[in-house]
Amino acid sequence: MPKTITQRSHERAFALNTHTTLRTLAATVLAGLAVTACQLPTAPAHTTTPATLAGELPALQVTPEDTGTHYDRDAWPHWTYHGDGCDTRDLILREQGHGVRVGDDCAITAGQWISAYDGTTVTDPSELDIDHIVPLAEAARSGARHWTERERERYANDPAGLVAVTATSNRAKGDQDPATWLPDRDRCGYVARWVEVKHRYGLTADPAEAAAIRGVLAHCGGGR
Repeated sequence: MPKTITQRSHERAFALNTHTTLRTLAATVLAGLAVTACQLPTAPAHTTTPATLAGELPALQVTPEDTGTHYDRDAWPHWTYHGDGCDTRDLILREQGHGVRVGDDCAITAGQWISAYDGTTVTDPSELDIDHIVPLAEAARSGARHWTERERERYANDPAGLVAVTATSNRAKGDQDPATWLPDRDRCGYVARWVEVKHRYGLTADPAEAAAIRGVLAHCGGGR
């Protein structure tokens, strides 16, 4: 596995079962959705652990969605090739699976995955989608209008925003935000990651989305 992926084991660090951390996180986010959006990272983000999540997830700037932005999935290059036959999808499957075995050219020959959205156990990786926590189309509507292709590629392949889930749950989600879709399990963790990804990339939240975030976090402990 390439060293950069090992150093950035985001999926473990941002595991969806982070309820103890969410007590602090909820209070932080609920304090007010009004922080100015940050700029796109110019270097790989450092590894974050659950113990530091709360301090790195401030509120989001609330503004209407940029519905005039044209979205073309092909304009967001993925999955990036990392060498040794592996692309980003392969690396996420290896990182998030249990007992994963890999053959020639990074081909996964065995393993077990638990879909983060519905809890389904999967043993055939072809049945899994690699979902963007904040969908590409949602990112486009939330402040990415002027991103370069390189910035779009970095976002589309950032392990911090990727999760292996069943194709059924991923396609039910589509490009919806928390105002219209939430997973069947660990909604607190899902919303926490949504906020973190949006903050990391300077993306905004529309009013309905912000209200949904408040609503979920209010029931996660520490909310008002």
